[in-house]
Amino acid sequence: MVGKVSERVLLREGLERTDNGMKLTTWPDVTPINQKNYYTDYMKRDDQVLALRLQNDATRDKLVQSARDRDRLLSKPANGELPLPVPNLADDEDGATTPSGAIDPSRIIVIHPGSQNLRIGFASDALPKTIPTALATKFAQTESEMFEALPRRQFEAKTLDQQYGEEWSKKYQKMCADLKVEMRANKRKVLPNSKELVQTFNRRTEPEIIQQHNDPLEVEWTDVKKLKKSDFEAECFIGHEALRVPDDSNPKFKIWWPLQHGWWNEDGYSSQEHLYDDFETLLDKALRQELGLTTNSEWQQYSCVFIIPDLYDKKFVEQILHSCMTWFEFSKVCFVQESMAATFGAGYTQACVVDVGAQKTSVTCVEDGLCIEDSRINLKYGGYDMTETFMKMMLYDNFPYQEINMQKRSDFLLAEELKIKHCTMSQAEISVQLYNFHVRAPNEPTRKYTFKTYDEVILSPMGVFDPSIFDNSTKLRGRRKLIERSYNSYEVDMPDDPTSAAQLAILALVQPAPRL
Repeated sequence: MVGKVSERVLLREGLERTDNGMKLTTWPDVTPINQKNYYTDYMKRDDQVLALRLQNDATRDKLVQSARDRDRLLSKPANGELPLPVPNLADDEDGATTPSGAIDPSRIIVIHPGSQNLRIGFASDALPKTIPTALATKFAQTESEMFEALPRRQFEAKTLDQQYGEEWSKKYQKMCADLKVEMRANKRKVLPNSKELVQTFNRRTEPEIIQQHNDPLEVEWTDVKKLKKSDFEAECFIGHEALRVPDDSNPKFKIWWPLQHGWWNEDGYSSQEHLYDDFETLLDKALRQELGLTTNSEWQQYSCVFIIPDLYDKKFVEQILHSCMTWFEFSKVCFVQESMAATFGAGYTQACVVDVGAQKTSVTCVEDGLCIEDSRINLKYGGYDMTETFMKMMLYDNFPYQEINMQKRSDFLLAEELKIKHCTMSQAEISVQLYNFHVRAPNEPTRKYTFKTYDEVILSPMGVFDPSIFDNSTKLRGRRKLIERSYNSYEVDMPDDPTSAAQLAILALVQPAPRL
């Protein structure tokens, strides 16, 4: 092997290294990017997007043209001739501050009604106003006097299985056993007598009486005497005020819910006109109280975006459109499906939207700004069913407040509070826990209860995977009682309501198939 040869030997042999200064290529050298510190503004400015650039150019041309027209009118002599009208000069001046030039988000009202909550606000608001979808009007009886107690149970029964039904008790005990097996498989600590500890403690608990002057979180109930009928407002309470009306008020009030399970509450009303009037009154007072639009003449200056379900009833949309155009007299009305509105607000073009509401759960796939028709699913259970099932499980385990009735307004608010505070879907939080709560009823001293929970806090939310644990006996009661189904004008046997292959596949599994 030849070693390194010196430069002197290479020079003697004529093999010395020479350089004529010529580059190996004529292609220009590119300086490497410093990976630690570099910046680009590609697609970060509005003028780099063609649609926005064209829109801004059109707005600028419109402003220039309006300025020229205004100068031309001002330069004409005062010879008594009427100048040509220049439309929307004031709008053009305001358009300088709005990129769109024609649409002002503060002039658009977005309304999203739900079974338990109504969300309403301007398009320019960061968050909407949320109020319960409830009205309280004077009535001969309250809802707790008219209907049976919730959760449903047989008070005269001797054993727990007879009180809550043997079939439901077997389902509940099976869910408890399955949860123990799953927790052991996940290496969770499971005590063998946890359920007995909870039941024994709750059975022996006695309430502590707290006088009114010692209760710092006293509830302010609605004063029914301040209700005064005016010329343009209905004599009722809405939202939180309605739920805070005492059950023993004089005169008595009843709570009305115009929407239930995502559609019209036909079971709770005796006439179609009463149902529509209550819904219009709810929106009317929400516009006045929540958005500050107190006069009817203001509504004509606003446009409305109404959020409707993905699988909607045509009769529902027709009535909403009729109310918006005749009662409220909005200048423009637009209907947007819930999943489409959710993806648009989040900035996604493709998504699977799962909306778990109070009494309805919907699943829809959205692609390129459109809801895929055959992917829409509408299930009639949600957070309210979890609340009712959670209280039913707690009562089965000797809940200390055995007189709870969710038909009473104070108990309904208490049940919702307990669900929000204690229910979870994490197995790591499942153990015997000690909590307390306060029962605050109108014209009664506050009672403080101490209770323990175990697996009830996770089994009630897990009912979404096994809906048979929910009380589904009255969800289709009164369906089509007041409002008939919409049929095609040309083919009288074909309904106008949209259908979904996924929804029909779910209904095919139900035995017997429910009547739509």
